[in-house]
Amino acid sequence: MHRKWVASPYYRAIIDTVKAARLEAGISQRQMAQRLGKPPSFVNKIELIERRIDLLEFIAFANAMGIPPAVLMDRLVQALPETFEI
Repeated sequence: MHRKWVASPYYRAIIDTVKAARLEAGISQRQMAQRLGKPPSFVNKIELIERRIDLLEFIAFANAMGIPPAVLMDRLVQALPETFEI
């Protein structure tokens, strides 16, 4: 089963934004998983785009990195083209 969202450059921008913020904060995948109360595979699968991240998880990631969710969302919006289709 092919999932269109996997190939979407816009969805990849979400993951790239979250991952870049995690790396900038100096947080490993294992540390992120601990902060989220999840197994390390949870973060790994999201970053490998094997598992989709939802809005509440996006907010949890931001909080776990000590970044206001609105700031992380602003970074994401800047990473997206001005016009895009879902």
